[in-house]
Amino acid sequence: MENKKNQYNKFIIQNKGSFLQSYQWGEFQESLNRKIWRIEAQELKALIIKHDLPLGKNYLYCPRGPVIRQKTDINLFLKEVKKIAKQEKSIFLKVEPETDLNLTDFGFKKSLKEIQSSKTIILDIDKIEEELLKQMHHKTRYNIRLAKKKGVTVQRIDLEDKESINIFIDLLEQTAKRDKFHIHSKEHYQKMLEISGVKLFLAKYQDKIIAGILNSFFNQTSTYLHGASDYEYRNLMAPHLLQWQAILQAKEQGLRYYDFGGIDEEKWPGVTRFKKGFLPSQQAGNDQETHYPGAFDLVYRPIWYLGYNLARKIL
Repeated sequence: MENKKNQYNKFIIQNKGSFLQSYQWGEFQESLNRKIWRIEAQELKALIIKHDLPLGKNYLYCPRGPVIRQKTDINLFLKEVKKIAKQEKSIFLKVEPETDLNLTDFGFKKSLKEIQSSKTIILDIDKIEEELLKQMHHKTRYNIRLAKKKGVTVQRIDLEDKESINIFIDLLEQTAKRDKFHIHSKEHYQKMLEISGVKLFLAKYQDKIIAGILNSFFNQTSTYLHGASDYEYRNLMAPHLLQWQAILQAKEQGLRYYDFGGIDEEKWPGVTRFKKGFLPSQQAGNDQETHYPGAFDLVYRPIWYLGYNLARKIL
């Protein structure tokens, strides 16, 4: 089993695939009672996840995939997914590829409904600490130092520390309520932490947990997944120090990149500004952003697909 897992991940890594296509991400989805399939061929790997909908319906989802060596391998991918869709009576397949695969040539429709953000910023961390600090926006650098000066500390949390994990999840719930965004169930985050390569960092002030972030570590990249903070301690700038310590942890493990996990100037202007503060100041514009092709849907049941989109607009 371990050898199969390693062989699968080896292909993903060799072809610059995302952690969202890793073997362990599939295990995580299974732990949430979602049905998954791994399509495997010599030149192709793809993780497919079944997402249930009301009325016993469902759709299939391929995050940051498929991982292929040649664009012509799309045909093999679609042939295999079609079998799954027929078996599961799926309404459509949603794909959010890592690179442009000209999916409209294969019958896909561009979708406005994205699960993963189509824009992010990725920092090259293969530099000495002093250089990384020097290139940041001066306010970001100042806030990292301020947090340290005020006595904020950061530590990585072990799975056994259930109390700290629960406090982090409580902070997530508070942050979501305050900033009006949706979060997953408590079980979702607990299961995520059980995956190899996902780590929790917590910021403390006077022995009180005041902020935390969840990051994945896969291949050459650490990716920021979720974050939370206590609003009462906002002046201590703990989120700045958390990101910085996560960057240093990634460097220690020999990783090359730090992915800030999604930006959007219209939806999340404050968060986007915060993340861009870690970039080289002369490169903080659009040139430093990474753009993905977005979401594409391949429809198997047109009438149900129409109903799905209408319901999504209403709800």
